[in-house]
Amino acid sequence: MKRLTLSLDEHLARQFDQWSRKRGYQNRSEAFRDLLRARIEQETVEADDDGYCIATVSYVYNHHERHLAGRLASAQHEHHGLTLTTQHVHLDHDDCLETVVLRGSIKEVRSFAETLIAERGVRHGKVHLIPVAVEVSRHRGDSHVHLHPLN
Repeated sequence: MKRLTLSLDEHLARQFDQWSRKRGYQNRSEAFRDLLRARIEQETVEADDDGYCIATVSYVYNHHERHLAGRLASAQHEHHGLTLTTQHVHLDHDDCLETVVLRGSIKEVRSFAETLIAERGVRHGKVHLIPVAVEVSRHRGDSHVHLHPLN
């Protein structure tokens, strides 16, 4: 591990300490590492449509909305190469929360996630993309893929 020294004015240091305590960090170093990882991750995703990623897309929708559940399921089937799994949660008598785990090129994953969120009747949609390095591993005659977060 490499040690860095960081100087902050008193006001910013106090704000950082409050922020990190509020989120349960035990020390400044881990809080700073997470902030730095998040920023690098964001810039990587914004700048590199050709890279590979894993992602979650979460959204809320009213299951009474005409054919919406079917449209969402059909879209996931049409993108079965990107869709790893879907979790469906009933929030109340009307609303459902779905979280879809995706993997693929940043460009394709982002486009598909935005398509899901843009469906008429979908509310509160969010996408979280994590850039990864892809490693194909061979073990006892089988090959499988390892995805390593870049940071």
